Amino acid sequence: MHLEQQFKYHSALTIAGSDSGGGAGIQADLKTFSALGCFGTSAITAITVQNTCGVEAVHGVPPDIVAAQIFAVIDDIAPGAVKIGMVHSQELIHAIAGELKKFPELPVVLDPVMISTSGHRLIEPNTVSCLVDVLFPLSTLITPNIHEAEILTGISIKDLEGMKLAAQRLLKLGCGNVLLKGGHLPGSKLYDVLAKSGGKITVFESRHIESHNTHGTGCTLSSAIAAYLCREYDLVSAIESGISYVTQAVFEGADVNTGKGHGPLNHFFNPLKLIKL
Repeated sequence: MHLEQQFKYHSALTIAGSDSGGGAGIQADLKTFSALGCFGTSAITAITVQNTCGVEAVHGVPPDIVAAQIFAVIDDIAPGAVKIGMVHSQELIHAIAGELKKFPELPVVLDPVMISTSGHRLIEPNTVSCLVDVLFPLSTLITPNIHEAEILTGISIKDLEGMKLAAQRLLKLGCGNVLLKGGHLPGSKLYDVLAKSGGKITVFESRHIESHNTHGTGCTLSSAIAAYLCREYDLVSAIESGISYVTQAVFEGADVNTGKGHGPLNHFFNPLKLIKL
């Protein structure tokens, strides 16, 4: 059959570690891309031994293989946005940066994953400064949580005003924009703070949902934002839509028992069909 018009799917690339428990990392990213109508592709940076109770071990993928995965995907499928998650070594950071510099037009959402929910360190201590120096300047948006922001800025964050101060401090580290996630602060409302290049602050408010199933929320939010950027939303709209998606995914999965620890979100509470360009 002859097709008069050729289409392609909106596609997104995740560069992150694999979660054998399926709740975070590559698995959460691909589920999110699919649920939001995007064709998901991946470059795996590490294989983790983990489940809902925690991380037992991390085995890194050789940096040259990670770089080759990135190039193979971008050169052929041409994703509309990139999400970066777990990057555990300096060598890996340089390998990723080397490939992304070839495609400067691509929006990049960087989730600076440092410590797992169970307290397992996912990045080598001497790698944090390299992450800041090499990957931050290539990032359209970084999405640290409270603990990661405290490590990066040295500021103790106790409230919304502290979040605003830390977000502005993070912006000075060289990234395009900062979304500081406030999910670890107590209260009936959740706040996320966006500091845009130029210094404008936007606060996003959402409801706190009581749930034991919060494994992978950070991975899911960053990949959701990347998916919406891929679908040509502007940055603020992509963040708003990403927060709304994660909030509803937490709500829809709150009463489900998956594993013995912190279970995953319900990524497919209302999945979209793959969207064509």
